[in-house]
Amino acid sequence: MDDRDAIVATITAYWEGWFDGDAERMRRALHPALAKTGVGVEAQISRPMTADEMVGWTGDGQGVAEKPADFTYTITVNDAYQGIASATVHSGVYREYLHLVSTPEGWRILNALYTRVGDAV
Repeated sequence: MDDRDAIVATITAYWEGWFDGDAERMRRALHPALAKTGVGVEAQISRPMTADEMVGWTGDGQGVAEKPADFTYTITVNDAYQGIASATVHSGVYREYLHLVSTPEGWRILNALYTRVGDAV
């Protein structure tokens, strides 16, 4: 598996883990130092979310509760260079910009910036 395929696999685990309520899959996709921030209506910015919070919320089924009937999404790896990468996820629910880092355990999401589709930025 080349880096781009591994990056896509990590993001797929993160994305599908959230909507399937699979906390272990989410944990494997995230770097322990994750900082995830949401931007909503009128550019309201959420406090950064941690990896532990994301794993907990995933296990609690928060993503399952908002899984859309049309669960299609696309992942674009924008760049990968010497152990760092950036990617974008487009879906009917969220737009996410992700930064990933290569670790001894594989690619992990270190930073995430997202907004809900349709929210003003």
